[in-house]
Amino acid sequence: MDLKARLNDVRETILKAEKDAGRPAGSVTLVAVSKTFDADAIRPAIEAGQRVFGENRVQEASSKWPELTAETDGIELRLIGPLQSNKAAEAVALFDVIESVDREKIARAIATEMQKQGKRLRLYVQVNTGLEPQKAGIAPDDTPAFLKLCREELGLTIEGLMCIPPAAENPGPHFALLSMLAAENGVEKLSMGMSGDYETAVAFGATSVRVGSAIFGSR
Repeated sequence: MDLKARLNDVRETILKAEKDAGRPAGSVTLVAVSKTFDADAIRPAIEAGQRVFGENRVQEASSKWPELTAETDGIELRLIGPLQSNKAAEAVALFDVIESVDREKIARAIATEMQKQGKRLRLYVQVNTGLEPQKAGIAPDDTPAFLKLCREELGLTIEGLMCIPPAAENPGPHFALLSMLAAENGVEKLSMGMSGDYETAVAFGATSVRVGSAIFGSR
């Protein structure tokens, strides 16, 4: 099966999951995760109409996306991996959305750079729903205070919350927790669900799913 066929399969699966959950068709955005794939591997997805892409690393994204976005209008690029503060300027210049705002230092660096560059990015706070020490993200209990800091002190608009559930656990309770935190804190969108669990994420209210290997194949 080629990339276009795999992409079509994922789109159809999302449509079915939306229908099964009683949600309107098109209520979930597909973020095609193109990390580790070069420009030539990504072009077929763009040709098939995909416009929203996710990357994990600023440096890797900056080596391929300026060329791709120059070729095609309407590309939306999302940073879904951890951001170091020394890469904040480059990230703000390159990306449209940063989904991995996960600590005060990063929030401040992004706020400073957006002001400097005169650019407003859409931002998501990453929540470590499984409290995994090796994983980025704010602890669930710390989320309300962190959102308050971002909004009131730094003047940031937080569009959504993002999570990556522990690999060995049922993702459902993690998606439910993220959905509850969003509702309690007036956050509109939820980025959750990857290649192995995006149908479940749609059932729990995901507004975007991040799918890589099911579209591009194994890395």
